[in-house]
Amino acid sequence: MEKGTKRKVNNKKGKEEKLIIECDDESDAWWWLVHKGITASFLSIALFSLLVRVAVSLHPYSGAGNPPKYGDFEAQRHWMEITLNLPLKEWYRNSTVNDLRYWGLDYPPLTAYQSYVHGLFLRFFSPDSVALFTSRGHESYLGKLLMRWTVLSSDVLVFFPAVFYFVVVYYAGRNPSRRMSGIAWHMAIILLNPCLILIDHGHFQYNCISLGLTVGAIASLLSDKDLVACVLYSLALNHKQMSAYFAPAFFSHLLGKCLRRRYPLLQVLKLGLVVLGTFLIVWWPYVHSMEAFLGVLSRLAPFERGIFEDYVANFWCTTSVLVKWKRLFPTQTLKLLSFGATISSCLPSMIQQIWSPSKQGFLYGLLNSAFSFYLFSFQVHEKSILLPLLPASLLATEEPFLFTWMTLYALFSMFPLLHRDKLVLPYLSLSALFILLNHLSGGRRDTKDTSAFRSFVTRVFLLCSVILHVVYLSMHAPARYPFLFEALIMLLCFSQFVFLTLYTNAKQWMLLKHSNLVDKEKKLL
Repeated sequence: MEKGTKRKVNNKKGKEEKLIIECDDESDAWWWLVHKGITASFLSIALFSLLVRVAVSLHPYSGAGNPPKYGDFEAQRHWMEITLNLPLKEWYRNSTVNDLRYWGLDYPPLTAYQSYVHGLFLRFFSPDSVALFTSRGHESYLGKLLMRWTVLSSDVLVFFPAVFYFVVVYYAGRNPSRRMSGIAWHMAIILLNPCLILIDHGHFQYNCISLGLTVGAIASLLSDKDLVACVLYSLALNHKQMSAYFAPAFFSHLLGKCLRRRYPLLQVLKLGLVVLGTFLIVWWPYVHSMEAFLGVLSRLAPFERGIFEDYVANFWCTTSVLVKWKRLFPTQTLKLLSFGATISSCLPSMIQQIWSPSKQGFLYGLLNSAFSFYLFSFQVHEKSILLPLLPASLLATEEPFLFTWMTLYALFSMFPLLHRDKLVLPYLSLSALFILLNHLSGGRRDTKDTSAFRSFVTRVFLLCSVILHVVYLSMHAPARYPFLFEALIMLLCFSQFVFLTLYTNAKQWMLLKHSNLVDKEKKLL
C-alpha cells in the first residue's frame, strides 16, 4: 500500500479488530509485525528476545572459575543444593551441613521454593551438580547449561507473560493510531532491556521472576483488579526483598483509591487481609515458632555488610569520597539516617498519590519510589538499578528521552561489575542493539522539540561516558587511587540519576495540576 494509507487490522479476537495503523516508510518494519495482531507481534519479538538471551548466556558468568566462593552463579546453584538435600526448616539455619558463611540463603522463602524446583530439574539430568558438599564449585558443561535453562524458562514463564498482560492493559481504550504506531516498539524495548538481560543471563540471577510478578501486579492494578495486584506484589516481595522499592507507590496509590470509595475502612481491610494471607501461605513453614521466623528474617537484612558495597551510584557511596560514613557513624546510626532519607525523598510522591490517585501517576510513583530506595536506602548494589529502570521502561512511550537516558546510565553504572565478569562483548552488543531500537522508533517524539541547550548538554555527558569507557578499558588507575575510574563512573551516573529523580517527581506533581484542569472543564460542561 502507499505511504499514509490507513489499514484495518482484523484479528480473531474481537478486542483487536478495531486497531488501525498509519504506515509510512520509516515504520514499515514495525507495521509488518503489528498488522498481524498484538499476539503475533508479541510472539515474534519474544522469540527474538529469547535468542538474544541465549546468545548472552554463552558468555561467562559471575565468579566463573574463581574459587573458593566463585560468585552469584555458585550462590544460586548452592541454594538448589541446600533446598534439595536438607529439611525445609534447616534451609536458613546455620549448621555443620549448612554453613551460612558459604552463600547462605538470604532471600525470602519464595526464592527458596524456586531454588528447590529448579534443583529438581538439575538433579534429574545431572545429580552431581546438586549433590550435598561434593557439588561446591560445580562447573561442568551440562551443569552450566541446565542452570542457564532455568533462567530462560523463568523469563518465558513469568516475565514474558507479565509484559504481554501489561501491554494489553496499558493500551486498552487508547487512540488506535497512536496505539499501533508504538506498541511493537514498546514491547521490544521492555523485553530487550539490556540491563536485565546482562544481569540475569550474563552475571546470573533470577530478577525476571520478581520483576515479572511486579509487572503483573502493575497491570492488574491498572485494570482495577486491586486484590490480584496485592497477591502478585506480595509474591514479588516474597521472592526478593528489593521489591520493597515499589512498596510506597503501591501503598499510597491503593490507600488513595480506598479513601475515595464508599466504605474506605472496609476496602483497606480487604486489601490488608489479602496481603497478610499471601504472606502467611508463603511463610507458613516458618511461623510455627518465633525463633524460626526471626531466623529467616535476620537473613534478609544483612546490616553487618555496611551501608554500601563496591561502587554503586547512590548517595552514600558517592559522598563517601568526602564523608567517610562507615568510619564516622556506627551501623545503627547509619540505618536511621538511610531510613529517614529514603522515606523523606519518596514522601512527596506518596502524598501526590494519596491526594489524587491516578494510573499515570502510579507509574511515576513507582519510578520515584524505586529511585528513592536506590539513592538512599541501606545496602544497595549495582544491580538494584534494575528496579527504577522497570517503571521507566513501562513509561517509555510517554517519556522516551527519560527512558533512553536512564537506560544508558544504568548500563554504564554496571560496567565495572560486568567488566569483572568478562561480559564486555555482550555489554557493547546489547548497548548497540538498544541504541538501534531507540533510533528506529523510540526517540521520534522528542526530536522535534529538543532544545539546542539540551542537545549540547546530552552530547557532553555522552562524550564523557565514551571517554570513561575507553580509559577504563585501556588504562590502569594510579597505584595510590586504584578505584579512581570506578569512582568517576559512579559520580557521573549518580549526577544523572539525581537529575532524573527531580524531573520525575516534578512530572508526577504536574499530573495533579492537569487533573484539576480536567475537573474544571467537566464542571463547565
